[in-house]
Amino acid sequence: MENNMKGMNSCVLIVSIIVFLAFTLHPLTSAGQSTLDRYLQTAAENNPQLKALFNQYLAALEEVTQVGSLPDPQLTFAAFVQPIETRVGAQRANFSVSQLFPWFGALTAQEQVASERAKAKLQQFEAAKLSLCNQVSDTYNELYYVDRSVEITQENLQLLASLKELARVNFEGGNAGFADVLQVEIQEEELKNQLQSLEESLNPLLRQLEQLLNTEFQEALNLPNSLEPEVLLLPKDSIFRNILEKHPRLQELQYEEQAYSNQATVANKMGAPSLTVGGSYTLISPRTDMEVMENGRDAILFPQVGLRLPIYRKRYQAMEKQAQLQQQATSLMQESTQDRLRTELEKLYTDYQDATRRVKLNRRLAELAKRTLNLLQTEFSAGEASFDEILSVERQLLNYQLNLLRAQVDQNKHVYSIRYLMGQS
Repeated sequence: MENNMKGMNSCVLIVSIIVFLAFTLHPLTSAGQSTLDRYLQTAAENNPQLKALFNQYLAALEEVTQVGSLPDPQLTFAAFVQPIETRVGAQRANFSVSQLFPWFGALTAQEQVASERAKAKLQQFEAAKLSLCNQVSDTYNELYYVDRSVEITQENLQLLASLKELARVNFEGGNAGFADVLQVEIQEEELKNQLQSLEESLNPLLRQLEQLLNTEFQEALNLPNSLEPEVLLLPKDSIFRNILEKHPRLQELQYEEQAYSNQATVANKMGAPSLTVGGSYTLISPRTDMEVMENGRDAILFPQVGLRLPIYRKRYQAMEKQAQLQQQATSLMQESTQDRLRTELEKLYTDYQDATRRVKLNRRLAELAKRTLNLLQTEFSAGEASFDEILSVERQLLNYQLNLLRAQVDQNKHVYSIRYLMGQS
């Protein structure tokens, strides 16, 4: 009678374990994407580096107006200590005003230089924003990995507790040795140590996310129960074409190259003559010693025309040559950056494919391990399987679950990095 009761207890424990596995391994839907989007928005709004770079861009825009404007007109005044006698009277004071006009197209070329440099500043801001989004997404997914690993480890500890009770019941019934109980306790201690390590790794990740968001969390972090998979919809060649068109560093170099091209034009224009147009007004006192026509009439001279002659050509030639060399250097930097991005894409794309394969593999292995564990527990209750086999498969199941989780996170992180190269957040 006692043996029958113990056998029934074993069956109840086995059924409980099977039900437990069915619930803990069932996939859940995710609502975490909106949370990640909210964190990305918070990071973009609060990050001081982004604010600084955007202000630099706004400051660069103000320079466009400055360099595109004519130089200030020049007003001069002269008072004669010793009046200069003329036919119509003595000159007492003189006023003159003049305006310098650069060579045709010089101001437009300077505006273009400042405009291209402002666009380059904007691309620096875009690159920093995309990099920040990438870091936030990576950190968020890493937090998800650790958080779910903690849950999976805790669930497996509960499973081990059920297995230990099963081993104890069989030991008390004389159907197994006490070594089975000890083996379960060994695995429990290993999992508890693993659980503690995972829990301790959460806090540094939380501090890192707070630093990226430039805020402090006032409540527990809202992490999803499952991860929304990110996939690449374009082939590798199409992705690289997008990178060449939209990567912010490449666009920044393109704007800089155009700015140096315009700078060479500015240097060429500066080597051309500049025209000065102005006028003068002279105050004349009337003569008292005699009467003459137009006695004391002030003198107005307009227009006065001047020409600036840039005869020292080496200076302007050196300025033009300097701009051309900088343009060539920027072009070479573009080629080097393209090569580096191609290499980076090759590695990320290979890692992405590897992660997708690992997702499929470990999902399939976890399902097989779950089925195997269920069968072994049934066979163990009938005396057809050893307890060592159950513990071995249980350990495999835990590893497959964690490996699946790691592969899912890696897949998403590789997609984020590739999107960053494509200039997408």
